[in-house]
Amino acid sequence: MQKVLYIEEAEQYAEYMNPKVVRGIRDDRTETFECYSRYTLFVFPMYDIRQVRLAANQVVIYMDHEDLLLFCEGQRGYARVSSLFQKEATNECALWSFFHNLLKNDMDNLEDLECEIADAEMAAMVRFQNDYIRKIIAYRKELLRLKRYYEQLDTIMDSLLLNENKMLSADGIQHFTILANRTTRYLQNVLNLRDYVTQMREAYQSQIDIEQNNLMRLFTVITTVFQPLTLMVGWYGMNFAHMPELRWNYAYPVFIGASVIVCVLLLAFFKKKRWV
Repeated sequence: MQKVLYIEEAEQYAEYMNPKVVRGIRDDRTETFECYSRYTLFVFPMYDIRQVRLAANQVVIYMDHEDLLLFCEGQRGYARVSSLFQKEATNECALWSFFHNLLKNDMDNLEDLECEIADAEMAAMVRFQNDYIRKIIAYRKELLRLKRYYEQLDTIMDSLLLNENKMLSADGIQHFTILANRTTRYLQNVLNLRDYVTQMREAYQSQIDIEQNNLMRLFTVITTVFQPLTLMVGWYGMNFAHMPELRWNYAYPVFIGASVIVCVLLLAFFKKKRWV
């Protein structure tokens, strides 16, 4: 028997399964992969990577030599599993077909995500964006979700290939090896994208630091230029009775000219040193 069911229907098919399996499905205590002499049981969160905001739906798969039962969480999960699942001559063929359809277009979607991340980086390089950090956080969150998803699928594939209870034939092992390699590539792609997003964040933070350093350098130059003037003003403003500038008509113009010369010389010096 090959069938797609709701998780709530597990007890109705208790006659086809071990009582321990029914209790585990009912109480949500199923491990990622459990292999026994007469059956295999595993569970994973099924994501639709095209729908970023949709939560995962839990899928529990029970397989023995006679039956293949897929228990789904929620109506949306049931509809998606039903669209991916096809009855085949053997349970291993039906299971392989299900995972094949599940992973069918994932590479295209990952490439689209990679292009979207690259476009966001290019847009941030062209002009400053206030929401750039928020975008990076959103990308990191999505990639973390995909990482966990493919890690669990990778674990399931590796455990299936061990074939400890001889549920798979030699041809089945060969076909599942192809799926396992594909899952590993997807996982590695996601890890590469995570590293890329991390580098984007570091590059953006470096750019902010450079802009802040440039601003601080500008303030430093301004402060340095006006520091001598402050000294001159303090000296010139001292109220002594015998200072010569008090009796000289050109004292103020000369003082102004000297201030301008000091500013010009300092700015020329800073420009020569490429500080401005």
